[in-house]
Amino acid sequence: MSYQTIILRQEDSLAELHFNRPESYNALDSVMARELNDALEKVAGDDSCRALLVTGTGPAFHAGGDVKSFHDAAAGEGTARFIERLVGGFHDAVTRLVRLPKPTVAAVNGVAAGAGFSLAMGCDLVLACEEALFTCAYSRIGVSPDGSLSYHLPRLVGYHRAMELYLENRVLSAGEALEWGLVNRVLPAANFLETARQQARALAEGPTAAFARAKELFLGSLFHGLEEQLELEARGIVDSAGTDDSREGIKAFMEKRPPVFKGR
Repeated sequence: MSYQTIILRQEDSLAELHFNRPESYNALDSVMARELNDALEKVAGDDSCRALLVTGTGPAFHAGGDVKSFHDAAAGEGTARFIERLVGGFHDAVTRLVRLPKPTVAAVNGVAAGAGFSLAMGCDLVLACEEALFTCAYSRIGVSPDGSLSYHLPRLVGYHRAMELYLENRVLSAGEALEWGLVNRVLPAANFLETARQQARALAEGPTAAFARAKELFLGSLFHGLEEQLELEARGIVDSAGTDDSREGIKAFMEKRPPVFKGR
């Protein structure tokens, strides 16, 4: 399926999803929300895809909601009704992204604002170009956050810093985002995307079935007591130990060679 607002492609075991509305800094509209859902469903169901890289075309990663469409909706069905429909589809896509049973890497090549900030924080690893910027942007147009930002930010930086970002609409440079724990690495602008690809490919070649179990454990850990989490860990490691990847990993360790994982 060809898309209007995103690009989905795959090379070997790595899939790439590019936000592709560069004329509007890759802002979210209703078409993009539908297409994100469709693309993420495809990635989730494709066993040949073992990792996902998410980035933007043009100078921005993702500028958040398309504010022009909010303004135009005021003359029709009304802004509130329009946003209700948009957010419903967008949140389905965010859930698919966060719950994707494969490692996800955000390659933030420029500004990540509003919903774009949310999408970046919903990935497992965040790599930022040295020119990247991060901002909530919601308070600037008088709305509260969406897209899981209120879920991820307090967990990443704490309540007070999360509120600072929202209330003051503070813009963080890539270096500040690294200091705050919002990104994993800041990379040079030169060859940024290819460097990010190399890191994502390394994940795609890893024990991705084990990655999926670990991801589920980490995401659920804040809602479980110690004993429940230990039980879930026990089930997970036992299930992992029965996989081809685990057998290969142990065999490679004993033979003092790099393992060759297949994701099963």
